[in-house]
Amino acid sequence: MPKKSDKTTIDTMTPAQQARHAQIMVDFERDVEEFIDHTRIERGFSENTAQAYARDLAQYAAWLCSAGIAAVCEVQPSHVLRFAHELRAARPNPATEGRVYSNASVARKLAAVRSWHKFLARERDYPDPAAKLDGAHTVRRLPHVLSVEQVQAMLASPAPGEPGGVRDRALLELLYASGLRASELCALRAQDLDLENGFVRCQGKGDKERVVPLGEVARQAITEYVSFARPKLLAPKIARRPSSLLFIGDEGQPLSRITLYQIVRFHAQRAGLPEWVSPHTLRHSFATHLLEGGADLRAIQEMLGHANITTTEIYTHVETQHLRASYLKAHPRA
Repeated sequence: MPKKSDKTTIDTMTPAQQARHAQIMVDFERDVEEFIDHTRIERGFSENTAQAYARDLAQYAAWLCSAGIAAVCEVQPSHVLRFAHELRAARPNPATEGRVYSNASVARKLAAVRSWHKFLARERDYPDPAAKLDGAHTVRRLPHVLSVEQVQAMLASPAPGEPGGVRDRALLELLYASGLRASELCALRAQDLDLENGFVRCQGKGDKERVVPLGEVARQAITEYVSFARPKLLAPKIARRPSSLLFIGDEGQPLSRITLYQIVRFHAQRAGLPEWVSPHTLRHSFATHLLEGGADLRAIQEMLGHANITTTEIYTHVETQHLRASYLKAHPRA
């Protein structure tokens, strides 16, 4: 473990180093803020819990920066273990910011670190340097997936003929037809669609562009939205600068991830689906149903925008789990 004197402090930095340090911290804070939004919206954390996680991760980010880490993707398991070791130390040190923490506080801080890295691994295909922290957290959970019948019930929920309902149907159909991430859908522009040939072009994590095919049902739903609902939703903004984004809110404003999550949850509840349903659930269902239908794993990897095939392989475990459940339910000697 390096001595405290090995770490560079703000006071000993040159002006150029201080500027670089400030920019690195801004990047870390952006990554943390995205995760905290996720905890509030998709995981249902209370404001107090979300703020506690935010403080813990701000402390972790500051420690990483002082240890010479310039980006989250550079964090190694050794860094996470060293941070954990310093948190547990019985004396003040750089990780503890001069304090000695209780076991409960250390456990919460490490839970925040694990959850943050797991989130970034899923959303950006980063390596997860905290996967083996404490050993007990090495089991990878299988994602929640809806059945085809559950998806159909959800897609039938939006009210036809109403601008908001037509928009909701279009975005739900697109999420399930393409497997887009919530952030990717919210960033789509009209010119990213090729409805004639049935493709959507999106900018994924790491600014990687990919093209995903669209089915006929999704194309029809999007066409109705673009020709009928979007102009009506955009009307309040016509006098001002209209949004160039494909999906917009009820007042013509760009659709946020929070609003998208609320729309998905609303229609999931109307369809009687579990409370864990989120935009990402439709992405998981998209991949699993493709695999169950015989699609090639590499093709699914490309459509999902995964940098590593091992990220996509989780859906083979989901399919196996479903097959076993069907076997146990149907076989007379199971």
